[in-house]
Amino acid sequence: MRRLSGLDAAFLSSETASWPAHVACITIFDPSRAGRPFDVEELKRSLASKLHLLPPLRWRVIEAPFGLGHPHWIEDPDFDLDIHIRHMEIAAPGGRHELAEAAQEIYRHRLDRGRPLWELWVLDKLANDKVALFWKIHHACIDGMAGAGMQEVMFDADPAYRPPRVVLPDRWQPEPVPDATRLLISSLPAARAAQLRAAKEVYRAIGRLPELIQATRSAMPPEAPRTRFNAPIGPRRSWGFVTLPLTDLKTVKNAFGVKLNDVFVAAVAGSVRAYLEARDDLPDKSLVASIPVNARTDDSPGTGNMISGMAATMATHLADPVERLRAIHESTMASKEMQRAMGAQMLMSLADTPPPAMFSLAARFYGKTQLVKRLPPMFNVVVSNVPGPRKPLYSQGAPVEAFHSMGIIFDGAGLFIGAMSYLDQMDVGILGSPDALDDPFELADGIANELNLLVARAKEARDQAAEGTGR
Repeated sequence: MRRLSGLDAAFLSSETASWPAHVACITIFDPSRAGRPFDVEELKRSLASKLHLLPPLRWRVIEAPFGLGHPHWIEDPDFDLDIHIRHMEIAAPGGRHELAEAAQEIYRHRLDRGRPLWELWVLDKLANDKVALFWKIHHACIDGMAGAGMQEVMFDADPAYRPPRVVLPDRWQPEPVPDATRLLISSLPAARAAQLRAAKEVYRAIGRLPELIQATRSAMPPEAPRTRFNAPIGPRRSWGFVTLPLTDLKTVKNAFGVKLNDVFVAAVAGSVRAYLEARDDLPDKSLVASIPVNARTDDSPGTGNMISGMAATMATHLADPVERLRAIHESTMASKEMQRAMGAQMLMSLADTPPPAMFSLAARFYGKTQLVKRLPPMFNVVVSNVPGPRKPLYSQGAPVEAFHSMGIIFDGAGLFIGAMSYLDQMDVGILGSPDALDDPFELADGIANELNLLVARAKEARDQAAEGTGR
């Protein structure tokens, strides 16, 4: 058995019918470039041959009685790969809107906790005979970095198509389902150890208190205004996607001396600003972004969640895109300094202390009482950027064209914009509640348009600098 960390358990225990806590990645590829049709049975054989490299795919969660102890993963004694691989035909004409509709429908259903928490859907009949794979997995299993690493294993690095070999027996051993009493008793020593770790991290933080106070003063963004994205949500989802050229992001980064993620956040901010302005819903105060931060070290496991977070202004009160970019850069630099002073390990250790029942009760109380309508929002949008594969990947000889993500939204946090880099591009997915995000592709295309504006300003700045040097 493997004990879930506090953060992993929190994703599991805070899940409700309206807030499913799984994530997804939609991978698009073109089988015609491999000269052969896509074969679902060969996909199963290929995945079966790699299961020993993808341990979460055979993990089943076992929860402690009444949520009083942390849940554990066991090697599912009833594991059946066929149950996890599904198929759906996309409605004609198979364009991006039809793909999005299929993805929204698959996403909104919670995963079955009686088996490993993932599904892989084959979506065919896309335009130009393309195929998409919709991989849906619970956030308790992975964070963005872990998911990107698993994607590199699931697909092939070699463009030469080779039929999967006969799967040889591996050393995997299923585990019996433990009884409730044993599970609860086994949780006690780990809970005590988690409390000690949290106490040590707090003690270390106290030693850094002057530094932390100074960093906090400079890093705190303005109070987040209330927007349409900070409202209760239902079970339905709206999703759109877009691909950005990494060369454009780097052009802007180099021209203005900022970070690549600052450019991405600025493009998102400009699009969100235009989206709200078009609906006469743009607040006078700037929106605030919540930005997940990778907390993995060289010693971290390749699964589970090792993340922290920071808040940064989106500078949506500024009309000029370059001024907005510079304000975002200043805010993210200050927030990173606060992260360094605080230490990501402290936040994760604190999450490891309460029993899952507390997260579950809090989530249900928050939802049923609609506290989101009474409490001021902590942030407005989640903006995530995960480095993905740097080398081309293939499925049955067909090159992967894009990886588009779907994150998590919940009451008060109804807009998630996630990116993953792949080769020379950045693939972006936009997830929201249809009540607030009625046209996700308007927001997606707006991100591309805002990046184009920044590229044009970057070229102007470069030309002006060249003219000044010429004088």
